[in-house]
Amino acid sequence: MGFLVYIPQDIEEEGKKYLTEKGYEYKIGSDLSQETLIKGVKECDAILTRSNAMIDENVIKAGKKLKVIAKYGVGLDNIDVETATERGIYVTNTPEANANVVAEHVMAFMLALSKNLRSMDRELRKGNFAYRSERFSVDLENKTLGIIGLGRIGRLVAKKAFHGFDMKVIGYDPYISTSIPGIDKVGDLDQIFINSDFISLHLPLTEGTRGIIRNSHFKIMKPSAYFINAARGGVVNESDLIDALEQGEFAGAGIDVFEQEPPDKNNPLFKLENVILTPHSAALSKEGADRMSLHAAMQVDQVLRGEEPSWAVNKVLSKKA
Repeated sequence: MGFLVYIPQDIEEEGKKYLTEKGYEYKIGSDLSQETLIKGVKECDAILTRSNAMIDENVIKAGKKLKVIAKYGVGLDNIDVETATERGIYVTNTPEANANVVAEHVMAFMLALSKNLRSMDRELRKGNFAYRSERFSVDLENKTLGIIGLGRIGRLVAKKAFHGFDMKVIGYDPYISTSIPGIDKVGDLDQIFINSDFISLHLPLTEGTRGIIRNSHFKIMKPSAYFINAARGGVVNESDLIDALEQGEFAGAGIDVFEQEPPDKNNPLFKLENVILTPHSAALSKEGADRMSLHAAMQVDQVLRGEEPSWAVNKVLSKKA
């Protein structure tokens, strides 16, 4: 076929094997600097990218032969979709690859926080068996889970909480007007923060959502509530989150994503005992990563064969020179 696929950051073998079997060549990038990305894309027909490579206007314009930018994952904040669309380049993602993985990670946060697993483990290792009576856990049954963003992942979290743990689920999403089984929809963000025992974010990072969760929301949470973010760090004002946790305005948090990634080693979140942190790994189960690499490669193949991709996030009319 003569098509070349640029993969700035290595992916699992499933995706690379699929490309090879379809007759494509690929090259793996050496680093994620803008200079390297611009140089690497020049002769390529497609980019298959993870979240850390910034596929901005300069990179896209350097790819004179580009027909598709396939995202390994769901979030698109590292891709200039507008420039790609203007130049007739498809942008795709992998919405069916890792939704359940992320939902499971959120439930793990909820269980670890409610059962005090971090502190229980630490104290027992120090020989403090009596800690079992010093800090009781919290039931999930009959507690209220508030979900902000009712897309694929948010609905899966709701399903697991409602059917698996007998929780009440309320949700907020201004872009969804239909009813959703198991979720009582509310009219504004404040109702989520006021009424929930656990809050989980499932928002994309856009100019409209950047910093949307801030101090005014944390101040109206129940002191016993927990806050979970496995979406994008930028949707939360991180300094406000840190202040609220330090002041004990709510019980604790499970955080998988950060405003700056990787986060600075001196990030105050690392010092807080009432926080469980993971390194933007909610989507990265072995099975989920395999699926993301394969599904992204499938999107590349569809476009380079002249088909409309299954998971396009933009509408493409024609390619501009």
